[in-house]
Amino acid sequence: MLENLEKLNLEKINLNKVPTSNGIYVFWDKKELPLYIGKSKNLRIRLQSYLLAKLTGKSKKLIELSQSFSYIKVASDLESLLLEANLVKKFQPKFNIQLKDDKNPLYIKITKEDYPRVLAVRKEEEDSIYFGPFPSSTNVKSVLWLLRKIFPFSQHKVGKKPCLYSQIELCDPCPSKIEKVRNSSKKNELKKRYKSNVRMIKTILSGKVKVVRLNLEKDMRRLAKEEKFEEALLQRKKIEKLDYVTQPINPVTFYLKNPNFLADIRNQEIINLKKIISKYIKSNCQRIESYDVSHISGSYPTASMVTFINGDADKAFYRHFKIKQKMGKSDTDSLREVIKRRIKHFSSWGMPDLIVVDGGKPQVSVFFKELNNFNVPVVGLAKREDLLVIPVVKNSYSINFITFRLKSGQARNLLHRMRDEAHRFARSYHTKLVKIKLFRNF
Repeated sequence: MLENLEKLNLEKINLNKVPTSNGIYVFWDKKELPLYIGKSKNLRIRLQSYLLAKLTGKSKKLIELSQSFSYIKVASDLESLLLEANLVKKFQPKFNIQLKDDKNPLYIKITKEDYPRVLAVRKEEEDSIYFGPFPSSTNVKSVLWLLRKIFPFSQHKVGKKPCLYSQIELCDPCPSKIEKVRNSSKKNELKKRYKSNVRMIKTILSGKVKVVRLNLEKDMRRLAKEEKFEEALLQRKKIEKLDYVTQPINPVTFYLKNPNFLADIRNQEIINLKKIISKYIKSNCQRIESYDVSHISGSYPTASMVTFINGDADKAFYRHFKIKQKMGKSDTDSLREVIKRRIKHFSSWGMPDLIVVDGGKPQVSVFFKELNNFNVPVVGLAKREDLLVIPVVKNSYSINFITFRLKSGQARNLLHRMRDEAHRFARSYHTKLVKIKLFRNF
């Protein structure tokens, strides 16, 4: 449990060793009682800020009274929000101000109406279901915003007109719109869809994300068999969004039972990946780099390098590349430029144990040829078919490509997480460059 966490002194040398991943952190007093429980998308930077910043008021007092700190890594921002709420409710730390000041604790409320509403409230009543308390209104809004984009819901009572949020698909189907439908079968279908969204939200907030995903997959297959392809596609998009928010899928209760749960999962992912590729290439897979290229019709091409150490993203080793060459429309030419620039920094940035390229044979071939003299193995991950592409030297003049479809499991989870992170990081830089250009032209 929480009290069994390793407690580290508040010193720079310890703070510098904290991972850059999502997670929660705890400050302890001299009696080893929790003073404050917080969350962050980047644990290292957040904890370092307590020593680097000139603190005042209650933050200064907190650090003065803190004897040590602990942390728990989690897999996603949503998991950290739910875990923080769970621990704050259980331990009621002194410095979690939002739960100790004049205001009541903040909860997520799901009403028991015909069209259940999902609300942020400060008072519990018997007529509804509650989740929390949450340490701040920001956290509640974050949870609701993440979930509402996947499972739209209403925050209003049935009215004469559909609400504004229904126009941007955040209240879809809108209860006010459902009630105006005259066809009874169509009305029942929409009502069932709305209640299904709310039921999914309840399940997620209860920490049972895996159950939700399995239900969505089941519905998707059923709809596809019934040739309702548009509805099946909608379910698939929900699964993709849910995976992005919660990947990998871990119930919050697992972290409470084992604070090292995520590290254990990461270790198993690496073991599984090594087992798959060991027939063809040798790598301890401790430091893996993943690359992706982003552009719109060749404009403002950029590339990203994300680094995973022992299965965890380490943002200290992330790099952006602005493609310089004129052949930016070609992903292979862009990747060739990127790997040549990366090779120049092997000594200063460190050497990877394995490189994962977003793409198939053409993309992998570019990296393989450039890395031929450096003993750095490379594999590719083709998106559409989930194919793992492994280059093997046939002779001095040609390369053999071993390709096979990855089965669901730990290795695929790790590779998907790296690919998605590389894609996100490349797109963020590309978007930034486009915005800069637009403002210059304004």
